Amino acid sequence: MEIRRDAGASSVVSAAGEPPISIPFDDPILIFGLAMVIFLTVPLVLKRYRLPGIVGIILVGAAIGPNGVYLLERDETIQLLGEVGLVYLMFVAGLEINLNQFVEYKDRSVVFGLLSFLIPQVVGTVVGVYLLELTVAGASLFAAIFASHTLLAYPIVNRLGIATNEAVTATIGGTILTDTLALLVLAVVIASTDGALDAAFWLQLGVGLAVFFVGVWLLVPRLGRWFFRGYTEESYFEFLFVMAVLFLCAFLAELVGVEHIVGAFLAGLALNRLVPETGPLMNRIEFVGNALFIPFFLLSVGMLVDARVLFAGTDTLAIAGSLIVMVVTTKYAAAWVTGRLYDYDRDEVRSMFGLSVGQAAAALAIVQIGFDAGVPGFGLEMINAVVLMILVVALVSPAVVERSGGVLARNRERRPYDPSETPQRILVPVSKDSRYAEALLDLAFSIRDARAEEPVHTVSVVRPDAAARTRSRVAEAEARFDELEEYAAGAEVTIESHTRIDHNVASGIVRSALENRISTLVIGWDGAGSREQRVFGHTIDQVLCRTTQLTLVGRVREPLNTTRRLVLVLPPGIDRNDGFPEAVRTAKLVAERTSAPIRVLAVDGDPERLEDAFATVEPDVPEEFEPVPDWTALRSRLRTETRDDDLVVCVSSRRDDPGWHPELQTLPKRISTLTAGNFVIMYPATEEREDDRRFLRLA
Repeated sequence: MEIRRDAGASSVVSAAGEPPISIPFDDPILIFGLAMVIFLTVPLVLKRYRLPGIVGIILVGAAIGPNGVYLLERDETIQLLGEVGLVYLMFVAGLEINLNQFVEYKDRSVVFGLLSFLIPQVVGTVVGVYLLELTVAGASLFAAIFASHTLLAYPIVNRLGIATNEAVTATIGGTILTDTLALLVLAVVIASTDGALDAAFWLQLGVGLAVFFVGVWLLVPRLGRWFFRGYTEESYFEFLFVMAVLFLCAFLAELVGVEHIVGAFLAGLALNRLVPETGPLMNRIEFVGNALFIPFFLLSVGMLVDARVLFAGTDTLAIAGSLIVMVVTTKYAAAWVTGRLYDYDRDEVRSMFGLSVGQAAAALAIVQIGFDAGVPGFGLEMINAVVLMILVVALVSPAVVERSGGVLARNRERRPYDPSETPQRILVPVSKDSRYAEALLDLAFSIRDARAEEPVHTVSVVRPDAAARTRSRVAEAEARFDELEEYAAGAEVTIESHTRIDHNVASGIVRSALENRISTLVIGWDGAGSREQRVFGHTIDQVLCRTTQLTLVGRVREPLNTTRRLVLVLPPGIDRNDGFPEAVRTAKLVAERTSAPIRVLAVDGDPERLEDAFATVEPDVPEEFEPVPDWTALRSRLRTETRDDDLVVCVSSRRDDPGWHPELQTLPKRISTLTAGNFVIMYPATEEREDDRRFLRLA
């Protein structure tokens, strides 16, 4: 072999005249393979030294890029994948925000977004005018570079599971305001440079932004609900639909004059309620982003870094130094002021600072456009200084979030949850003919406490028959279990399956619940009656009589992620039931995971007392309490005010338990006729009865 070098590139040529390997690499297979090796090995190596993997990818990008050993060119392909990665990153950030918390604490996002923009913008403009001797327009654009921020450290937030922390939510929510304002400064400065800063410009920008925001917020959720209700057979169609919405919104954002990251973030917010954090679809979205697109964005950022600017002269270093000092001090000041206003602790303030100090896309876009437009003061020195600032904050941002976010994650894990003595174990009875078993699993996933780290149990009861026929039925049950395990694997939830042979289906279910120390039962009901029906039918009624665990009996036919509102029905005196707090927590978990507010209908109850009881139970979700005078009024409300996309949950009670009422015997059947949507009857856990083991006798 021989190595040929010409015009700044080199190639390896075999003696047989085989196709050369050019340096920088131009073979797409080799480029992609090298990227995969980097994405795999760098985070694993840095993990051993407790360093964030994203820092390593950025540094490796700097080392192998045009300003390093030049193995890779930052060509159109790398730039494309980097742009896609950034758009994807902002989209995932919008998806993972706790939307209920975001809406409830939107003032915090607005306050932090304004502070995180105004403090850097004012300080940067003053420094630009009086120290760097820029024009007012140039100084304003100089300040906008670091007034924006990019969530470089968001992958760490995602991994630590702290995206639902109030301070982190405020930071992520504030990003949309901060970046939008910074990019508006860019649009105004460029328009002033071109002499087009007139009334038509302001009208076009204002109307375009208003139509875009309102249009996406109103149309995307409706389109999503229609799609998810109608197309549930192939899961990859759901993923493709989400991707189509993401990139269409990003493109439309550019059309109205703002950056694509604003459209991506808004798309994530609009789809937030339709993509449950515990479901297979969210798992697929995160997997593709974390394994492919987001690492390409980090690699692309790293390839911009040129360490040689340190020796290029004092002008570049002076600008870079001022940028670094100001971005660190002003972003920390914004986080500190917000923390003081809303009583955040030290680690929450540091997490806000670590997230908001990151710079990449918006900063690069502003400086590049300013350079291309000929804004005074925006020369090569400014571009090199911005790249150097990005390198420094790319090291600072992940390190700060890793340390302070780790503390937040550990504090959350130490928080006790109920029940704390025994693990939460969920059992879902299914049969080979279950049409909505996957929907029941989604319900089980939505109430599952991730900290319990327990599998979801399923059981199928086969009635004994001739030996060959019994074996065939067991095989059919096991084949159904394989399908459910594959479905649950998409949500990264383990399924532990059990098959019972019993003449009495209820006895088989209850035996399985006892032997596996089940704490929660999730049972499907088709709404059909039977000759021996008391409430649901012979089998379910027997299970309710023979168990004391928290039990959810549901008719769940529509995807839970299309739930717009959770209507919670509380019968008189149900709050005196010992299992009431756990039932409330379960309802709140479903509401949180579907991002649906709760409307409480209290039959002959005291809304204020119930509101106080709800306030002591986590998680916090938007709640509205309404008194209902009697059962007749309740039925009227359900008939006239519930919609198909409501999830109706009625907290019931077993016979002779506190909160039991004769009306509860017929309420499930009545609800099945009053609403066409999903509904669940929830029976709180009770103390063991003397006869709770009578299932040991065959019925």
